[in-house]
Amino acid sequence: MTGAKTWARDLALGARFAAAGGRQGWTRTLLTALGVGLGVTLLLFAASVPAMLDARHARSTARDSSDEYRQDRIKKADDTLLYAPNNTTYRDTDVHGVILRAEGPKAPRPPGVAAIPGDGEMLVSPALRTLLASPDGALLRERLGGRIVGTIGDAGLTGPSELAYYSGSDTLTQGERAYRIKNMGATGTTEQLNGFLLLLIVMICVVLLMPVAVFIATAVRFGSEARDRRLAALRLVGADTATTHRVAGGEALLGSLAGLLLGAGFFLAGRQFTGLVNVWNFNAFPSDVSPSPLLTALIALAVPASAVVVTFLALRRTAIEPLGVVRNAAGRRRKLWWRLLLPVAGLGLLLPMSGDISESDTTIGTYQIAFGAVLVLVGVTALLPWGSDAVIRRFKGGPVSWQLAIRRLQLSSDTASRAVSGITVAVAGAIALQMLFAGVSGALTKKTGQDPNRAQLAVSQPVGTGAQAQRIIEDFRATPGVRSVLGTVTSSATRPGKLLKGEDYLPTTSVYVADCATLRELARITSCRDGDTFIATGEGFAADGGEKVTRPGKAVDLNPSLDGDKPSAHPVLWTLPATARTVRARTDPKGFVRTGILATPSALPVTKLQAPEADVMLRLDPKRADAADRARNTAARIDPRMDVETLTSTVRGNQFATVQKGLLVGSTATMLLIAASMLVSLVEQLRERKRLLAVLIAFGTRRSTLGWSVLWQTAVPVVIGLALAVIGGLGLGTALLTLVDVGAADWTAFLPIVGIGAGVIAVVTLLSLPPLWRMMRPDGLRTE
Repeated sequence: MTGAKTWARDLALGARFAAAGGRQGWTRTLLTALGVGLGVTLLLFAASVPAMLDARHARSTARDSSDEYRQDRIKKADDTLLYAPNNTTYRDTDVHGVILRAEGPKAPRPPGVAAIPGDGEMLVSPALRTLLASPDGALLRERLGGRIVGTIGDAGLTGPSELAYYSGSDTLTQGERAYRIKNMGATGTTEQLNGFLLLLIVMICVVLLMPVAVFIATAVRFGSEARDRRLAALRLVGADTATTHRVAGGEALLGSLAGLLLGAGFFLAGRQFTGLVNVWNFNAFPSDVSPSPLLTALIALAVPASAVVVTFLALRRTAIEPLGVVRNAAGRRRKLWWRLLLPVAGLGLLLPMSGDISESDTTIGTYQIAFGAVLVLVGVTALLPWGSDAVIRRFKGGPVSWQLAIRRLQLSSDTASRAVSGITVAVAGAIALQMLFAGVSGALTKKTGQDPNRAQLAVSQPVGTGAQAQRIIEDFRATPGVRSVLGTVTSSATRPGKLLKGEDYLPTTSVYVADCATLRELARITSCRDGDTFIATGEGFAADGGEKVTRPGKAVDLNPSLDGDKPSAHPVLWTLPATARTVRARTDPKGFVRTGILATPSALPVTKLQAPEADVMLRLDPKRADAADRARNTAARIDPRMDVETLTSTVRGNQFATVQKGLLVGSTATMLLIAASMLVSLVEQLRERKRLLAVLIAFGTRRSTLGWSVLWQTAVPVVIGLALAVIGGLGLGTALLTLVDVGAADWTAFLPIVGIGAGVIAVVTLLSLPPLWRMMRPDGLRTE
């Protein structure tokens, strides 16, 4: 057996060849290091994701407070603070806002705040300060209104691009939207992920990291043709096959070690700019981007070890003899059985788990699922060389550029297959993940019952008098960009008098005063004019006692007692007209069914209503992009703490949105890596063929012919790879859907993904043309 000293000697000899091989050797080593370095960079960023998420969550939790849930035990003191969340939205971007009022010199300060702002003052995040100072922030500046006196520190922000502010108010009082606290920092437990989300996270990790692993495996084989010729020279001076393999492993080892150093350098340099990069509304402080020590150590050990193993495996199909190198001898067909065995084994691990994962699960078979998915994706990659050979050897004839490309691929399709293996596995994984996302999103998406086609925004504001409620409605009606307003002045009414036998409380019903257009949104009304009154019935109307109050021709009390079992001490009586018609309530745009008394303003003056509420639903002009922001500005002028709700037909949990955002960020980075890796790989192929290209130009071959031949050499394996990716992705996606027992939502969802993959190839090919033109120059005929 070969000892450790022999291994060390041969590996060191290979490293010396890589380092001392002249300009050609250095170029080859640098290309390998660059390729590995790009992969290592992404791996280090991936290893930093847990730290980034934890840091964001910790800062978000630190600026909240659990004291909200123990209001009755906190009394005003020198160390208390009134805290009123006042978040808003500006141009579809969330703005974190809080109104503060210190009740003493020892009041707690939110993280990142040096001093509590005074009345009319405001502390803002750096990103919000920049926005407010620009013309794009004019409407938001009008809404917030405070005088900026400082900046929120990093400790009080989830990320450098977050829009956040703290404003001070001397009129803030403890109530519905403001609560008294003594301490900052919430103590609630983290919500557990359900089974569907756990499955999505496992697949995201597999799909995003597999292309990186494939690319690193490809990068360590850069310059393999020149390396094999050098190994043949070693055989000539007496080295055996095993020795040449170990020497080749040493060359790959040096390139991978240099790649580790380059990757670490790229990572350290890149993380300094993470605060400037905002992908899908996600960014992080440079200090948050810190890879796990355990994962970093694993990367440092796995990458060099993988480089040596991949080199050994690659040399199995290459016969290195003293007088030359033979690759893939003519007539030898690639074996298909073991390539098919990989995806079959992967599906064999996944399919027995069919129906085992439900939304209520908190644990799943993580390793079995991950290993099964990896086997399927590796199988797709393994099938690519076989598929390329099977298709390419059938091509004959065609233009000169086509024949040059096809003949090159027929002689050696390994290099081209390796170049597109990364995009193949990425597209296959993305298709499977897209199918899984589409399948489980239905289960994780809840219907709200709201109808954004009938109204887009809604506001509910308690007021003191009906006249105030009516003014709020008119203010919104006068807002630019608001096409129409569905506004009701809402209150309640009870039956006058004492409790009857068997009653535990006085029967109560709701009262809505609005114009006819609004009332038609609340009930099925055929005809309506000012002065009409209606009794809206529906589910729950009788159970609430509404039929005992809404008696045409009888009086109702518009000033109910706070104690439901006692009549009002100061009743405000109003007689329900005998002409009141009974109508069927319908679901309003907010998703509520409103039963009770519906009256027009002439029938029931709003001044009679006691402690009413202004309930407003807004229809916006779709041609006005700023309509929603102008409506929110109107709300802020009426009451800075008024909540404006955006109506939506469905809603997804915050965890699902976080997972989806993580996928978008990761897939963007992976696609950029694939593009960069393919460009490096293509340039490496052109560099090895520089002399051949120069010879062809010297013999009169047109540059355009060679350019098209390079395009065909790239496009043909890509088309084959994408076809295999579609088949493998659909198969893996179907298997994953069986785990959660749901059907495919859209069988054509893979088309955009394939389009993105093809687009990446097109861009890479275009970027490779300038190096191609340079390599066609006559000086490429020079040799040493």
